[in-house]
Amino acid sequence: MKKAIAEFVGTFTLVLFGCGAAVIAGMGTGATSIDVLGIAFAFGLSIVAMAYGIGMISGCHINPAVSLGVHLAGRMSAGEMVTYWIAQVLGALAGAAVLAIILSGKASGWDGGLGQNGWGAGYLGEYNLLSALVFEVVATFLFLVCILGVTQKGAPSHLAGLAIGLTLVVIHIVGINVTGVSVNPARSLGPAIIGAGSNPGALAQVWLFIIAPLIGGAAAGILFKTGLLSAESED
Repeated sequence: MKKAIAEFVGTFTLVLFGCGAAVIAGMGTGATSIDVLGIAFAFGLSIVAMAYGIGMISGCHINPAVSLGVHLAGRMSAGEMVTYWIAQVLGALAGAAVLAIILSGKASGWDGGLGQNGWGAGYLGEYNLLSALVFEVVATFLFLVCILGVTQKGAPSHLAGLAIGLTLVVIHIVGINVTGVSVNPARSLGPAIIGAGSNPGALAQVWLFIIAPLIGGAAAGILFKTGLLSAESED
């Protein structure tokens, strides 16, 4: 239960502050406005904060793709992975709900957006389905390579949170214009479900942001399990 609560809080924080930066600060002007770099750091620093806040409790996965990769790498059981998944999705839903409540108090200018992921005509850079799929699979794979690498035996664990957070920053810098960046099924599900009333298109496209990150995370987990990317064989 302690681990599940930690994962709930961590995913809640990621969605509230990461998506919140994109929607709230992204609507600002002048000194109150941020761009892609600001949004990227909001997501990355949320990971850094939670890595040091809850990392000692649950490992700070706050991402179903991470939990799948960790499981396939042989570092957690299937049952524990499912528990993490449930807590992560609930945390993302709660984070998106709180963000929606905050934004509902804005006098004007909010179109109902909650930082939903997407692709195609009318969405940011208007990249197609293939571009979105390739980016999400590859970016999640590389994200998991960092996570599984810096958390394996012998790695400098005190720097793990910083390395993981900065990796997420660079992933966002590259990918925000492509998909808004998911690499995290829970992060996509929360805003898509809570914001379905005003943006049903995001909910229709959310399948990609579930499948692609899980594929990328699974690939990294398997490579570490086989020893091809691990510094030493996993027990």
